[in-house]
Amino acid sequence: MEKLIVTIALTGNVPTKELNESTPVTTDEIVSDAKACAELGASVAHIHVRDENGMPTSRRDLFEKVVNGMNEEKIDIIKQLSTGARGGENTVDWRGQMLDLNVEMASLATGSSNFPSSVNANSPDLIKELAQKMLDNNIKPEIEIFDTAMLSNALFLEKKGILKGPLHFNLVMDVKGSLPGTPRNLMFLVESLPKGSTWTVSGIGRSQVQMITMAIALGGHVRTGLEDTIEFEKGIAATNKMLVQRVVDIAKAVGRPIATTDEARKILNLV
Repeated sequence: MEKLIVTIALTGNVPTKELNESTPVTTDEIVSDAKACAELGASVAHIHVRDENGMPTSRRDLFEKVVNGMNEEKIDIIKQLSTGARGGENTVDWRGQMLDLNVEMASLATGSSNFPSSVNANSPDLIKELAQKMLDNNIKPEIEIFDTAMLSNALFLEKKGILKGPLHFNLVMDVKGSLPGTPRNLMFLVESLPKGSTWTVSGIGRSQVQMITMAIALGGHVRTGLEDTIEFEKGIAATNKMLVQRVVDIAKAVGRPIATTDEARKILNLV
């Protein structure tokens, strides 16, 4: 079985200091958490940024500050930029404005789905434009699967040459309004993946421990972090360090070694 790639989703679009005081929202806080999590074993950093009011944004200048900050701190981690659909216009000029930065990965949702109180809107043209910009800048997409049709659409885009294999997927389980985080649903997605692809599982909220434990046992990879859950367990606030350490502890308990950043690059076909 491959070594385990641990992705840390540091802040996301939803958590706030009011919900969890450990949520990193400034550049310095995001960089500091990334450094601490890399030292614990995280080899991929899934990066969102916030504006001066703590609101989610796709502003290139703020992504650049985080990337530069990680470089200045010499953090040994793969940088994966989010092109998610909150905090601005649904255009490639807005959501893909950071894709000319020198990073190895970025997220790409291959369809629309529901969030608890809004629509995760990704039109066919927008998906193609974002994928093309990633291809032009030698950035590998992490294909975000919130619902089953998004997997089918990714395979269609690969057939059309818009996405280049081997593909890498993030199976996002238990977002309210999208695919429930059950063992049956996870197994369906895993068994539907194209041969040769790599995959990560994100368990949202209460589903996290069950979903990431299944992923570790099945040979997949895992994502954790305050973007996905703000509680370590009911009534106990999480930190990014606590969440990464829990993944490392589970992996150790089942005898699965943690991948270094260089090993993660090879597994993800980045080199």
